[in-house]
Amino acid sequence: MNARSRWLMISVGLGILLNPLNSSMVSVAIPRLQNVFQLDFTVVSWIIFSFYIASAIAQPVMGKASDLFGRRKIFLTGLVVAFVASLLAPLSPSFGWLIVFRIVQSIGTSMMVAVGMAIVRIHITEKQATALSVLSIFLSGAAAIGPFIGGVIIHWRGWSAIFFVNIPFVVVSFLLSWRHIPKDEPSTSAQRGMSLRKWFDLIDASGILLFTVGLVALLTSLLSSKSSGQISLSNVIVGLIGLVSLGAFVRHELKAKSPFIPLRTFAKYPAMTWVNVEFMLVNVLFYSLFFGLPSYLQMVRHVSEFQTGILMLSLGLCSLVTSPIAGRWIDKSGPRPALLVSAILMTLGSVWLVTLNQNSPVISVCLALAAFGVSNGLNNVGMQAALFKSSPKEIIGVASGLFNTSRYLGTILSSLLIGIIMGNKFSFEGFQVLGIILTVIALSLVFTNRRRRESGKLDESVGSVS
Repeated sequence: MNARSRWLMISVGLGILLNPLNSSMVSVAIPRLQNVFQLDFTVVSWIIFSFYIASAIAQPVMGKASDLFGRRKIFLTGLVVAFVASLLAPLSPSFGWLIVFRIVQSIGTSMMVAVGMAIVRIHITEKQATALSVLSIFLSGAAAIGPFIGGVIIHWRGWSAIFFVNIPFVVVSFLLSWRHIPKDEPSTSAQRGMSLRKWFDLIDASGILLFTVGLVALLTSLLSSKSSGQISLSNVIVGLIGLVSLGAFVRHELKAKSPFIPLRTFAKYPAMTWVNVEFMLVNVLFYSLFFGLPSYLQMVRHVSEFQTGILMLSLGLCSLVTSPIAGRWIDKSGPRPALLVSAILMTLGSVWLVTLNQNSPVISVCLALAAFGVSNGLNNVGMQAALFKSSPKEIIGVASGLFNTSRYLGTILSSLLIGIIMGNKFSFEGFQVLGIILTVIALSLVFTNRRRRESGKLDESVGSVS
């Protein structure tokens, strides 16, 4: 990798790490937020839901916007949005305002993640798996230091101070990106003269609205029913609104000229479809552990935020060390062998969680964290490599956005899973049930990857569209 490519990777990497950094820090802050705002676990879960619902919507929208109006512009704008949100979030007078600023923050970081992947895809054409492994180092590094930094800062300065960590990363990334990300091609006259109505049609504002209403209503219904311990008429009505909205969303997307989520594209490229489905399930597994384990350690085992942050380091550090090795392996052998090994490791980690009891040494959770950390390093590179091979270059911005939407849908499902199992209080019994469910999901991924590797169908279909 030459000097130009290295500086480009650093510029992009410092921007995209903001997303996992803020996710990992918040995972340690959840118990403190419950105490500060006097809320139960289900309500505080919206600090996670809001971030990822907004990200799931913003990713494909910004991917499409970058294809049309320039990736450099979108990336730099995302840095500015993230900067403003990081300054305002610590000043939140209530939990509701904190949710608002988290949404703004998620939009800013989403602008960088999908666009950053597209920038790498277009401007670095050799050894792309190695380039992706470099991005994974930024992502894994942020995940590694996030819980530790969050635990230390929350312990000494309170939850609000974790947002100021973003400021130096944003400033340095902006200065480097301004210099090293190639300038966008001039916009066409049609793009410059586009009306607001045409822009709404282009980004499929109706589809976005139906998707948002459906997802939020369904989540609200399920979590409210679990929190109250009974199914009320209002919860049923809200749930039905969610299901009807999502059904209308699917129907609308199949007819739309410029759909928010191009469902017909998934049908046209089945390999890309399977990559997104698998990536969603992988993130259900990873983030169930990522968000569930800190709460288990603090609420059930009474471990401090500082000690929890140190324990969670094993997850990110294992992912960090694995990523460059995964890049070289995947460049030589393709993504499938690495993804199979990853699924096996997630199965072993999930089984280990089930075997823990209330007298197990706290340090023993590091074995599960290490297994998930290594698998995450393999998945970060392997899934992205499979996506790039399965996606035509002309829609790589949209494909990257959809790929990250799959990530966030998996994260939302993981938070929903934890909320339904735990309800108002995090318990040891609930944590064991969570481990059993994760084991079943991991085993399904092992079976799927092994069968595809034996048949070779996915690798063949991937190669046919690269």
